[in-house]
Amino acid sequence: MKIIFLGAPGAGKGTQAEIFSEKLGIPTISTGNILRAAIQAGTTVGLQAKALIDAGKLVPDEVILAIVQERLSRDDCAKGFILDGVPRTLAQAQAMEDMGISIDHVVDLEVPDAVIITRMSGRRVCESCGAPYHVEANPPKAEGVCDHCGGKLVTRKDDRAETVKERLEVYHSVTEPLRQFYGERGLLRTVPGDKGSVEDISAAVARVLGV
Repeated sequence: MKIIFLGAPGAGKGTQAEIFSEKLGIPTISTGNILRAAIQAGTTVGLQAKALIDAGKLVPDEVILAIVQERLSRDDCAKGFILDGVPRTLAQAQAMEDMGISIDHVVDLEVPDAVIITRMSGRRVCESCGAPYHVEANPPKAEGVCDHCGGKLVTRKDDRAETVKERLEVYHSVTEPLRQFYGERGLLRTVPGDKGSVEDISAAVARVLGV
C-alpha cells in the first residue's frame, strides 16, 4: 500500500504515519529524515543538498524528488511506503506523477487552525534531554521542570503561536491545493484529526484505508 499523509503542521501526520508503518509493515519516508540520511551517506544528491543547506538556501524540488526516488527504489519499499511531508507543493505532486510514482491513498488529517495553534503552542521540550511535554495533554509533574532529568522545559521557536500562524498560512497557500489535485484522481480520504484520542483517529484512518 502506497500512502501519503496530508495535513497542516501539528495535525498529527507523523504520529499516524508511525502507527501505520508498524501496522502495515512498510517504511515511513519523511523528507527531513531522508535528507539527513542522504547527507550522512554522502550520496551525490545528499552532497548537493548539503551544499545548499550550508549556504542557507532552500533545497529545490528536483533535489528533494531525486532523494525520494532514490529512497523508494530500495527493497524495503517493495510492499509499499508512507510519505510524510512530501509532496509539499502541486509542482512536486505533478513531478512525482510524471516519474511514475503511483499512490493508492492520500489521507488528509483535517484539524481547524485554532486547535493546531493551541496544540502546538502548548508543546514544551526539555532543553537537557529533549523529552516532550504538553501543558494540557502531557504536563510535567512540576511546572517547567522535566520529570526525567530535572532540566528546564522550553517552547521551541517553531511551536510559538506567531510562528505556528505563519506556518499555517504557508500550508494553506502552498500545500492545501494538493487536496483538489488528489481529490480529482479519486485518491483523497479525509479524516478529522481532532476528534477523540490518537487511537480513535487511527481507527478512523484504518477505516478509510480498509485495513
